[in-house]
Amino acid sequence: MIIAIDGPSGAGKSTVAKLLSKKLNFEYIDTGAMYRALAYKAYINSIKISEKTVERMLCNTKIDYFNNSIFLDDENVENYIRNDNISIIASNISKFQIVRKKMVDLQRLIAKNKNVVMDGRDIGTVVFPNADYKFFITASMEIRAKRRYEELKEKGISVTYDKVLDDIKARDENDANRKISPLKKADDAILIDTTNLDIQEAVNKIISIALEG
Repeated sequence: MIIAIDGPSGAGKSTVAKLLSKKLNFEYIDTGAMYRALAYKAYINSIKISEKTVERMLCNTKIDYFNNSIFLDDENVENYIRNDNISIIASNISKFQIVRKKMVDLQRLIAKNKNVVMDGRDIGTVVFPNADYKFFITASMEIRAKRRYEELKEKGISVTYDKVLDDIKARDENDANRKISPLKKADDAILIDTTNLDIQEAVNKIISIALEG
């Protein structure tokens, strides 16, 4: 079984997907982490982002996902890819068709013969248009920025709420307007608005829908 979860940055989809996978005993795949890992490689190697430089980088890059952690060139980079600089680079890199194709092929390969919960921005529209269940998780921009701001503060990262809000606006703009696989709700996806829901309520809502089906 494949459960596809899409939505904008900061809506809580990764947290919901992780909890959901544990409750259902499914494999969890964070597709955003794959793009972030590639972005991290560009960042640490001071690679100027263009289609040609990213294509060259892809030829010498190995990305794997297992045990709820992302591995870049056989190194666990889970703790290095979650800051806002990497988010913006990941959003820019994901515009390139060669990157999307490589990641989609990899995501389909990982999900072959497994029960998976997979979250991202184009899972229900592009990666798995025939997923058993599709959910689109969203929340107001202000709530998403507040959650992200508090998360970064907890990690000891110094940032202002306004900067986080601006980053989320930029990410939304990038994701919604790119030519290749833009962020959008699949026609048959079920909308889950978490503006006034906590994570557990969102998970319970999804489980009740999946079990009813």
